[in-house]
Amino acid sequence: MQKRTVCVVLGVVSALCFGASRAEAGSGKTCSSLTSSAFQACKSSAESDGAIAEGVCRNLPAKDDQKTCLSDARDERQGAQQDCRDQRAARRDVCDQLGEAPYAPSFAPADFDTDFVHPTHPNSLFPLKVGDQWTYVGGGELDHIEIRNATKSIEGVTCVVSHDVVTVDGALSEDTSDWIAQAKNGDVFYCGEQTAQYETFPGDDPNEPELVGTEGSFKTGRDGDLPGILMLAQPTVGAIYRQEFSLGTAEDLAEVLSTTYQFGQSADLDSNVPQALAQLLCSEGNCLVTREFSPLEPDTTERKYYAPGIGDFLEIEVESATVTQLVSCNFDPRCAMLPEP
Repeated sequence: MQKRTVCVVLGVVSALCFGASRAEAGSGKTCSSLTSSAFQACKSSAESDGAIAEGVCRNLPAKDDQKTCLSDARDERQGAQQDCRDQRAARRDVCDQLGEAPYAPSFAPADFDTDFVHPTHPNSLFPLKVGDQWTYVGGGELDHIEIRNATKSIEGVTCVVSHDVVTVDGALSEDTSDWIAQAKNGDVFYCGEQTAQYETFPGDDPNEPELVGTEGSFKTGRDGDLPGILMLAQPTVGAIYRQEFSLGTAEDLAEVLSTTYQFGQSADLDSNVPQALAQLLCSEGNCLVTREFSPLEPDTTERKYYAPGIGDFLEIEVESATVTQLVSCNFDPRCAMLPEP
């Protein structure tokens, strides 16, 4: 039987999540070592991509075009190298926040539900009922999510499939299957995702979306990938936790900013929030607000807002002030009252 260990996240007890205690993990600087390894890999990738770009430039027949192309390639290489340094700094910050111990989340099948119709302790901030649907609008995109009547067993844990489709001007941009597990204690675990990014190109006939990438795909148990927590059963202000872990691919984290959000109580948390939406869903002062971030994108931070019974209803990219809000859902009376963006 797998050992169950309660962990501490910034002094806050969180059931199930992060395996051995720091004392049990030893005194080594695992997190810092991972940071150094990721930095070396990033630098090598930047050099490799830069060399390929220069090779493409040298194949141009016109010398002036070659010169311009090589200059652009050198600028891109320098930019990529700076990105590596920024990511290293961001990972060091994460080490300071979470400590040096290895990330080793407990993922014992006995701790998770297999029945998503009658879960042991459903998490009202992250509904997972089969058939539930959400549609979001923002940043020029339309994002539709549906909990499908399908499961995937990962490392013996039953995960429900959440299907996420993003379109831009009606054209497919991204198609993702997320694998999500419901822990019996109420935590919601993220077990992986299969992503596909699409793009259309002017002049094509027919002009159909083409697969251009699978960036961000990961799966617990594959190539060292580990699960994370999407929503804590008992979120506490100040808790910081990993939502996924695939080094260099998927490293999102979240920090709980408020568990009692209500519009009008905090100017910072109200910034760029649609007042009518927040007042509809958070009138009782029981909404959750998180800060979500990743060392892979150190210049990007999101605030996410969750309402009991609804889940995620608002996402704000802090730096750009881009607002993505819930415009429809199908499982709660408030779905019919959602305001227009």
